[in-house]
Amino acid sequence: MKEILDRHVPADAVAYCFELWQRWQFDFIVTKARSSKLGDFRWAMGKREKITVNGNLNPYNFLVTYLHEIAHLEVHRGYKRRQSAHGKAWKSHFQALLLPVMQPNVFPETVLIPLLDYAKNPRASSSSHIPLMLAFRAIDKPTVNSNLLTVNDIAKGELFRFNNKIYLKGETRRTRIVCTEQKTSKGFLFVAHAWVERVQGR
Repeated sequence: MKEILDRHVPADAVAYCFELWQRWQFDFIVTKARSSKLGDFRWAMGKREKITVNGNLNPYNFLVTYLHEIAHLEVHRGYKRRQSAHGKAWKSHFQALLLPVMQPNVFPETVLIPLLDYAKNPRASSSSHIPLMLAFRAIDKPTVNSNLLTVNDIAKGELFRFNNKIYLKGETRRTRIVCTEQKTSKGFLFVAHAWVERVQGR
């Protein structure tokens, strides 16, 4: 587990993230890029909880997402009555988990300043906080393929390519964008800042 964290979170946060895993003993999986979410928390009766985080995230976004999902785990284990997914209990736990790492040795100033503001009232997705989303995007911005841009930059009704599949951009629903996969006509939800490839000549 520590080796995985070494590859994905800022160096000064590795020990803290590893200690959280030791404390809670959950299954952790780094997944391929997913258009609909950055991370996930799952549980099933009689099994260990499972947390997944997208492996394509930069270290700072990966860390925030990792702590986001651990907050779900803490709420799941700590309350007898069911809590709303991103309600007061989750916000309180997430804020407490963020506090030890919101330091200049962990995050660059360009990320730390919007992160401090986001942490005052965290929402379900960090992409709903525009300054923080832009700070992450600035780090992620591709420099080689000039055809790459975000789903948010694609006009409604235009086509784009993601993971070798062609999608049509549709309506925006809060922090997600409904897009239709052209081959199957199935709808998928994309985060606004997912990097995709412009389809030329369509």
